[in-house]
Amino acid sequence: MEAKRLTEYADCAGCASKLGPAELDAVMAGLPFAHHDDRVLVDFRTADDAGVYRWSDDSALVQTVDFFTPMVDDPWVFGQVAAANALSDVYAMGGVPRTALAIAALPKDGPAPEVVREIFRGGSDKLREAGVALLGGHTVTDPEVKFGYSVTGHVHPDRVWKNSGARIGDVLVLTKPLGTGIIVRATKFGRSTESQLSSALESMLGLNSTAAEVARNAEPGQIGACTDVTGFGLAGHATEIALASGHTLEFTVDALPVLPGALDLAIQNLPCGGRSNQRHYDRLKVEPGVRHELFLLCCDPQTSGGLLFTIAPEAVDGFIAAQRAAGVPATRVGEVVPRSADGGLVRLR
Repeated sequence: MEAKRLTEYADCAGCASKLGPAELDAVMAGLPFAHHDDRVLVDFRTADDAGVYRWSDDSALVQTVDFFTPMVDDPWVFGQVAAANALSDVYAMGGVPRTALAIAALPKDGPAPEVVREIFRGGSDKLREAGVALLGGHTVTDPEVKFGYSVTGHVHPDRVWKNSGARIGDVLVLTKPLGTGIIVRATKFGRSTESQLSSALESMLGLNSTAAEVARNAEPGQIGACTDVTGFGLAGHATEIALASGHTLEFTVDALPVLPGALDLAIQNLPCGGRSNQRHYDRLKVEPGVRHELFLLCCDPQTSGGLLFTIAPEAVDGFIAAQRAAGVPATRVGEVVPRSADGGLVRLR
């Protein structure tokens, strides 16, 4: 019997098999805090990308966990993408990742040991590229293949980037193009080209380490907030910043960087996670004239997406120039404005 392709071990490749935002809200509603500790600087209440725990006056731990199902059939590539995606949460808090623990769920009926070994090798290679030490891990059996990491890093307590830090007048800067979810979904049904998938993979495999390092070198006060754009899409993660900061994030959709082919593929190939994002984030306001494909792009769940920064307006030109000089295609995509009268948290214009 012919061996299964890796993506056949996932119910919905490219959607990460994660709870949608509405389901997650329902699960978390009313849960008590396990323990109050003044050293907790960031936790789940502001929907930040990772938790932050102050260890000393000049050092804090950054902790996160992320894993998902295969979005590509090449196990080595899948392992690399999973590692890059997990590391991104630490970068998005202004931290430097240092250690990782692997998490793997594997079906009893496959894939073959050599395939699983390639998944782990890919992840290990990406951790090595990031300068992160693998300490160990945990495996379970599951009908779906799932793989990822719990990552621990460090940050200065006074230099943490939080969702709540956005300020009116800040400029929105995005460091990677959008469209990975759409292209991966299209590939599953044979609708994308090899070139389109190659561009998406190149984006997903890229660490956010350089973008974060350039940003950490910015002057204090220049960066307001930061998040990485992943499963909840640009609209969802922007909504989390808007809620935490009390403002509205307004995007100029024609300025959004887009992966080749993503707009052409958007209508037929929005992943189910994108449809969930579209239903849940109902405080997303779309102005007349915005192309439907661009609206869908903003809901598209990204895997290992870029960082979304809010930057003080007087610093934005220098910030973008520094990012581009380091090889990061940073793009100005909007601004932070006062909360609109209609209650919109994110506006597309």
